[in-house]
Amino acid sequence: MTAGLIVSVDGAVGTITLDRPEVRNAISRAMWLGIPGVVAELAGRVRVVVLRGAGGHFAAGADISEFETVFGSRDAAVEYAAAMEGAMAALVACPVPVLAAIEGNCIGGAVALTLCCDVCFADAGARFAVTPARLGLAYSFGDTRRLVQRVGAACAKDLLFSARRIDAAAAFSMGLVHFLCAAGTVAEEVAAYAALVAGNSTATLRVAKDYVARAAIGQAADDADTMKLYLDVLEGPDFAEGRTAFMAKRKPRF
Repeated sequence: MTAGLIVSVDGAVGTITLDRPEVRNAISRAMWLGIPGVVAELAGRVRVVVLRGAGGHFAAGADISEFETVFGSRDAAVEYAAAMEGAMAALVACPVPVLAAIEGNCIGGAVALTLCCDVCFADAGARFAVTPARLGLAYSFGDTRRLVQRVGAACAKDLLFSARRIDAAAAFSMGLVHFLCAAGTVAEEVAAYAALVAGNSTATLRVAKDYVARAAIGQAADDADTMKLYLDVLEGPDFAEGRTAFMAKRKPRF
């Protein structure tokens, strides 16, 4: 178990909790390094992963108390950037859907984490900011690319240039989050959505996630890999069960 990360499983849903509430879940180097392992652990056991924070906040971003060490030299900075990107890449590559449940503060590197989640839910009281400009840092290229993909170039520039805080309604309006939840209901909304997704075909979900990722980086037509994925699903047990359940007018058991 990595300090600062709690992993739990409830049926088909796995949850990763950022658990340093005393510092609003500021993400330590150890947590960045631990995220790929816990994602891999859950990916083989569940149908949906939820990422959340403890104590009423998602996360205050990367742990600034470590900055003198992790940015103490160019070599250290390269190593730290690799640790952060490894965490991001693990979430992006997770073969099952990853949902973000966002309450309270979601700042800096925490926003970067949510950009790696497939569907993001925000409590009405959540607050967001992309703050490198306040610290004299640069958002990594990977984080910036994912921000542009999520909200578009104009909104990305606004968030990066101003470092201003925005509320959940503004985050929803610009597409930074996908669902805006009434105050105090985000956990309930995420649980209901996770149950809905978990009831669907995992084989279909894996292909859908792969195809969307390919489309997002500009793949415009089938290739041998995408066609193989398509045919593998057609020949797999989930499609057989789906057809049988449809004809029998019952819920499929994937």
